[in-house]
Amino acid sequence: MRLDKYLKVSRLIKRRSVAKGAAEGEKILVNGNYVKPAKDVKVGDLITIEYSTRSITVKVISLDIQNQKEKAKEMYEFVSEAKKNDS
Repeated sequence: MRLDKYLKVSRLIKRRSVAKGAAEGEKILVNGNYVKPAKDVKVGDLITIEYSTRSITVKVISLDIQNQKEKAKEMYEFVSEAKKNDS
């Protein structure tokens, strides 16, 4: 599944267009590398999303395209969160 679609379906990012923009702006890493929105995501991949004040890392557990809102959090496992320092 494409990275931008996975982020939308898993509800880590609300809109696919926002996920695409974040990937193009080098705000998303997969397994430690900045990637394009079309990057194929696989089970076991680590995705890091850099927000303005923090960054989170999740592990891909499922690639279910027909996911319901209530089950979206079952698609990934939360690994870590880091706050950014204002310099």
